[in-house]
Amino acid sequence: MPSAPVRVLVLFYSYSGQSSVLIRRLVAGLSDEGVEVCQERLQPRQLLRFPLGSVVKTIWLMIITFFRTRFAIQPLAVSDDDPFDLVVLAGPTWSWSPSGPVLTLLDQHPGLFRQRPVLAVISCRGYWRAHWRYLRKRLTGLGADPFGPLVFSHPQREPWRTIGVFLKVAGMAPERSSSLFSRLYPRFGHTRQQCDEAYALGRQLATRLKSGVGAEKVRDFKCLP
Repeated sequence: MPSAPVRVLVLFYSYSGQSSVLIRRLVAGLSDEGVEVCQERLQPRQLLRFPLGSVVKTIWLMIITFFRTRFAIQPLAVSDDDPFDLVVLAGPTWSWSPSGPVLTLLDQHPGLFRQRPVLAVISCRGYWRAHWRYLRKRLTGLGADPFGPLVFSHPQREPWRTIGVFLKVAGMAPERSSSLFSRLYPRFGHTRQQCDEAYALGRQLATRLKSGVGAEKVRDFKCLP
């Protein structure tokens, strides 16, 4: 009798599109190894525009997200009772914390995580440790078994990385300017190499899930950093 397929639920939010690029490659790696993937992108009820278009709006967003402001999300298609061997929870770091839509997900759908291993995937400038500590505490409090995280940082050096992301969110294009800054900040977001790495990690994760060692052992697979 054939064994049941391995099923993975991928829940993610992407503001600028960078998290979705990584998740698309991670999911491709899982799928190419025969894992059944159900993925759902969190959709805010109120459109969060990218870019915001002004410095003032960007500063205001930084302030409210520092206090972990929630952003209401659309209803999910998946239910708490759907069977999954693993949950992948992914999204960007907002002011040292998970994004507002992810915080709302944790508040409103604790049953999706209870008694399940949860792999965190974080897209960030570099300040991911506080994000991970908070997320791990929340997930553990919900009865989940959090592990990871897989961290993908924008590759530029500081302080140019933070300045570049700020300007990008504010509606500017620093990577296309003719100034010295464009040489210090040549591109926004993640590289092709990082996307390839996400794909390879997806395949590694699928192999681990299918090896028969049990969901409680999947946390042993290689994580970043």
